[in-house]
Amino acid sequence: MSHKNGNHKPDIRIGTLVSAGMKSAEYIRQILPYGFESFSLTFWQTTKGIDWKKLAAEVNDILAGSGAVVSSLGVFGNPLETEPKDKETLQGLKEAIDNAHLFGCDIVAGFTGRLRNRPIDESLPRFKQVWTALAGRAKDNGVRIAFENCDMGGSWQTGDWNIAHNPAAWEMMFHAVPFGHLGLEWEPCHQLVNLIDPMPQLREWVKKIFHLHGKDATIYWDRIRKYGIRTSVHEDIVRKTGSQGAKPFAYHRTPGFGDSDWTAIISELRMAGFKGSIDIEGWHDPVMKGELEMSGQVAALRYLKQCRSDFIPNPQV
Repeated sequence: MSHKNGNHKPDIRIGTLVSAGMKSAEYIRQILPYGFESFSLTFWQTTKGIDWKKLAAEVNDILAGSGAVVSSLGVFGNPLETEPKDKETLQGLKEAIDNAHLFGCDIVAGFTGRLRNRPIDESLPRFKQVWTALAGRAKDNGVRIAFENCDMGGSWQTGDWNIAHNPAAWEMMFHAVPFGHLGLEWEPCHQLVNLIDPMPQLREWVKKIFHLHGKDATIYWDRIRKYGIRTSVHEDIVRKTGSQGAKPFAYHRTPGFGDSDWTAIISELRMAGFKGSIDIEGWHDPVMKGELEMSGQVAALRYLKQCRSDFIPNPQV
């Protein structure tokens, strides 16, 4: 399924995330030659100051003739709350939905948001109010919504960003806002760091998965056996909270460096008829970081392409 096989378009593209802004096109120009097939443009909390038509024109010009695409637009913040940045996130989601067509993509991703420091179930009425309106807007624009499955350090009882990190929450969400064009942006990393086997979950929820982040995790089972999960937490929480004395039992990793079987993941996706992108979410790996960041991402790109396999046309008889 490489571009060397004529005009064949891969059923599952392998790409990467791009921190979106008015310099996105230049970043894509520099990394496109490595063989990335898709790019997910992601915004943190706000799209304020973005000239959507100019950005789309510049990105599309860089991608022209390459076969690569923009897979999705992502706006990550808390659209359920009412602080100034939360309102910017909500406005950013509206703008991304309205402008996705300029990039030739039909997926807008992000967190659901949540009522801060409140249980998930108490966020459902506000979730229904906000996302019913956004779902209508998305339908009018031919856009699918994909909720990222990261807990952002939250739990069922409390958190700041997202309720869409648990299958029980997914059932409640999709019951509250029952539209077929609302789904998930899934990755095995967030399951592994919560000691969930991602494969049974993938098989059950694959029809609701619209986009994947290419991120993995490594579990240190010896630390769990020695310290348990109350003294040990995953590395991401240790880093964000500065917890003293905690022993990380899990590390976010770039695909190819973690515990997941991506050949099995891609097989499950194909059996379900998935067509879309796995975009590598870099900037998390504790080893392939700093000056090794792009080395790790390109290694992950090659690894995921190997798991997918090249397209070889069948003999014509």
